[in-house]
Amino acid sequence: MKKILWKPSEERFNSSNIKKYMDFLHIRYNLNFDDYNSLYQWSVDDNLAFWNTFWYFSGIKGEKGEIILDKQKEFYKSRFFTDSKLNFTENLLKRRDDGDAIVFWGEDQLKKRISFKQLYEYVVRTAMALQKLGVKENDIVGGYTANTPETTIAALATASIGAIWCSCSPDFGIDGAFDRLGQVKPKVLFATNGYYYRGKTFDNTSKITEVAKKLDGLEKVVILPYAEVGLPRNLGRKVVDIYDFMYKGDISKFEFKKFEFNHPLYILFTSGTTGVPKCIVHGAGGTLIQHLKEHKLHCDIKPNDRVFYFSTCSWMMWNWHTSVLASDATLLLYDGSPLNPTPEVLFDYADAEGMTLFGTSAKYLDIIAKMGVNPSKTHNLKELRTLACTGSPLSPENYDYVYSSIKSDIHLNCFSGGTDIVSCFITGNPISDVISGEMQSIGLGMAVKVFGDDGKEMPKGKQGELVCVKNFPSQPNCFWNDAENKKFKKSYFEKYPNVWCHGDWIEITQNNGVIISGRADAVLNPGGVRIGTAEIYNQVQKIPEVLESVVVGQKWDNDERVILFVVLKDGLTLNDDIKTRIKKVIRENATPRHVPDKIIQMRAIPKTKNGKITEIAVKYVIQGKEILNKDSLENPEVLEEYKNLPELQC
Repeated sequence: MKKILWKPSEERFNSSNIKKYMDFLHIRYNLNFDDYNSLYQWSVDDNLAFWNTFWYFSGIKGEKGEIILDKQKEFYKSRFFTDSKLNFTENLLKRRDDGDAIVFWGEDQLKKRISFKQLYEYVVRTAMALQKLGVKENDIVGGYTANTPETTIAALATASIGAIWCSCSPDFGIDGAFDRLGQVKPKVLFATNGYYYRGKTFDNTSKITEVAKKLDGLEKVVILPYAEVGLPRNLGRKVVDIYDFMYKGDISKFEFKKFEFNHPLYILFTSGTTGVPKCIVHGAGGTLIQHLKEHKLHCDIKPNDRVFYFSTCSWMMWNWHTSVLASDATLLLYDGSPLNPTPEVLFDYADAEGMTLFGTSAKYLDIIAKMGVNPSKTHNLKELRTLACTGSPLSPENYDYVYSSIKSDIHLNCFSGGTDIVSCFITGNPISDVISGEMQSIGLGMAVKVFGDDGKEMPKGKQGELVCVKNFPSQPNCFWNDAENKKFKKSYFEKYPNVWCHGDWIEITQNNGVIISGRADAVLNPGGVRIGTAEIYNQVQKIPEVLESVVVGQKWDNDERVILFVVLKDGLTLNDDIKTRIKKVIRENATPRHVPDKIIQMRAIPKTKNGKITEIAVKYVIQGKEILNKDSLENPEVLEEYKNLPELQC
């Protein structure tokens, strides 16, 4: 029996944006829906009508045109709204009043707020400065930036003139930053001079200098001031502060030129752990309409809401969060450690700023749960309606933690998608029950299925690959520098012809919810039985001594055995008692197949800079393969400890 943790009240249901959309469909098109499942089914059965009607409902500013989908024989060539035109930035800057557009906290070092009126002015002045410098449509503008208001200004200014924005966070080393920016050769580089993390100041100026010197065709380095460390040296007149760079003349005649719906907006980089990062090109219109759908309908974001998502400029959640401005809501930005100066700092932020949506990762929730943080007793959280969570599957125990220790009346909205689509396939919705351990729903308009290896659809309750069988607006335009789309087609369309294969291992439940068990390329296969890694993590988290874990498969004796690496609380050593309890909880709550053959204590778990456990890197190392791009990792030195482990030689 599934445990229901939250039901929307009648008032919550009736006041939701998704109910307003249903009413809109009834009044305008005589379509009748009274729950999420019926609305979803229509949205995929008649997905062209869905996207067409949502354009009108969302209030997109632009010329819609007549074509909804230019359907091509090959999935990846099909494009939405091919005769429509819009300007992405114009849609994010519709408000021009004195209300808060951006509120920023940089740990306890710096606080700042910018009004909608100021944001418009700063963006236009930066855009006109870029134009004066000679930046044109389709030119690349790069960011080596922290999550500050100036980064948002730079990105929106870039998009406003039809140039393409790409960014990585300043904690990347010189090689990691160049692996990304060097592939796309930006004409201008916006860079944060330094940043704060765990109360320490990090000077980024020397790294900026070295990266800038390596970038072919770079004409200007615009510094975004944050830490008090000055400007980079040895770049001469190429370097300038953003507020000096901004155009100083009359801005009243600036106009937002409208571009084609699929005009390139962003380049997002894959993590690149096992090779050079791929450069994924996303279109402006697809990004905008998907984000509006997810914000308005799935997250119930309304004008004057105050929306926070903990992210860095290397994660697609930064792009997702930025689009909140298109819903006339306030961006609450935070840069630094989410646990500094205290583990409650983000909840302090929520109370201080009247946060309505708190966005974070499953890992963060697991950490604060283990630390015993209990905001329900220490904070008011009066305005908080939604807690959003992504990055990795959330365990059932942490679903319970949200309702017992954060807020009992809150919409827990877990979602999943990724860099590949700059949005979500799986998401929550504010009018359905939240069931422990299940993501609520598939996103509207996203024709998601579960396929087996034979390319046939799996029944509910059975695991398989997440695929999407119909086109959606935010499918990427292409990969950068990918001749004849060879890498692009191989990444998404090789396994199942003409069907988008996303790479997640999932099941759709009898409730039409979704359980994600991990990445398909990390799925374990002992004795030919495929097991999602999240199924093991969910059980290991129940052992109080274990802080973190990573599980991989090791080829052994013509089969694959399951290897579990654990990090224990300080001062503890893995012993037979802990091993026995780990195996017991896995066997009792999963299956004997899930029980690891080896359990090994490690000092740390390797993660990407976005905080995601990197199972593939661990698997490569224990197989003796080389990791080609360690700069994508937060703690690459840890991988050395996984090499040539004697426990894995027998």
